[in-house]
Order: sequence, then structure tokens, then C-alpha cells
Amino acid sequence: MLAQTHEGLYREHHSWLTGWLRGRLGQCSDRAADFAHDTFLRILQAGERPPELAQPRHYLATIARGLLVDHFRRQDLERAWLAELAMLPEASQPSLEERAILLETLCEIDRMLDGLGARARQAFLLSQLDGLSYAEIALELGVSVSSVKKYMHKAVLQCLRCL
Repeated sequence: MLAQTHEGLYREHHSWLTGWLRGRLGQCSDRAADFAHDTFLRILQAGERPPELAQPRHYLATIARGLLVDHFRRQDLERAWLAELAMLPEASQPSLEERAILLETLCEIDRMLDGLGARARQAFLLSQLDGLSYAEIALELGVSVSSVKKYMHKAVLQCLRCL
């Protein structure tokens, strides 16, 4: 029964989803097919039967939209990371393997901090990446040290939830 439900969802809506994605990806058929595949893979990985759906296309589009957001966010992060790497002297450049590990780590940090407000995220990054004290962060953000402590508490709790 489980396979038939997934199979039916796939058979009935795969072509539609691929076309929907193609429209959002600038008519790139290969990428649209990849994202359609990833959408159905995410449903299968959930390990449960898809809910009874009055609007299955809305369900699929919601999942696919989330995948697109994640993809474009990762691309933005990767571009920023590569721009920073380009400014390092060649002798200080990490190996390709180190680059891949660091990029994956940055993406994981980004996912962990996604649920935070902008100030809490900024306070956390200033503390952890720039090594600023709470007083220095307060000056940078134009808030009190007490606010920085609250932001850091939220950020640490968010990271723990994600782990």
C-alpha cells in the first residue's frame, strides 16, 4: 500500500512537477528533472505514507520550493565563500578537500542559524567567527550587553536543537 501511494503520486504528478520546476529554473530541463527527483526522494525519506491530499500539486510544489530555496541559499553562501578565498594568498589557500569540508560546515551553520532573528544570528557570528566579546558585540550592534547575552542564549539553544 505504501509503495502504491508513493508510486501513484509520482506517476500522476511527476511530469507536472518537472514542468513547474522548469518554469522556475529558466527552462533548464536537466535541473528541473533533478529537483523533481529530489522532491520525491524527500517524500520517500520521510519514511511515512504521504497524507491524503486534496491538492497534491500544492504539496509537491511546497516541498520543491523548499528545495529550491535551500539550493539558491547554498549557492549564495558558496559564492561568498569563494570570494573570500580568492582574497587569500595562494600559500594560505586550503586544499580542495578542506574547501569542501569548510563549505559543508558553513552550510550546516547556516541551517542551524536559519530560525534566528537577524540580530541574534549576527551576535552569534560576531562572537564565534570574529571572536568579539559581548561588550564589543553590543557596541557593534548598538544594543546593551544584556541584549547580546539574550541573543547568544537564543543562538546556542537553536544550535542545540539542530544537533
